[in-house]
Amino acid sequence: HVQLVESGGASVQNGGSLTLSCAASGYANIVRRYCMGWFRQAPGKEREGVAAVDKEGGTDYADSVDGRFTITKDYGKDTLYLQMNSLKPEDTAMYYCAATSRWCIRLLSSSTYNYWGQGTQVTVS
Repeated sequence: HVQLVESGGASVQNGGSLTLSCAASGYANIVRRYCMGWFRQAPGKEREGVAAVDKEGGTDYADSVDGRFTITKDYGKDTLYLQMNSLKPEDTAMYYCAATSRWCIRLLSSSTYNYWGQGTQVTVS
């Protein structure tokens, strides 16, 4: 069973930077073999896809974060990262890591993913 554990959430100032981590476990080489993504959900809003990466390393970003956020994978640590720069108050949300063993289509759609972490809070003020 795939387990995803996020970390790195914090309170930062407007314009600051933060890196989120998602450690995968349960099977070998999850980050290499699965498509993975980062999602966020602010209070009163729907969960939205922020960034995703497929098995070949191809990436996709939401327009709102393109150029500011970078998604990367560390195969040795089986960990997914989200580097966030130039943070804005509207980036405030709970951030979730997700992985899918299904066909990797619509990478920024939550319905693509069947494994989820518990989330880590990011607050920008």
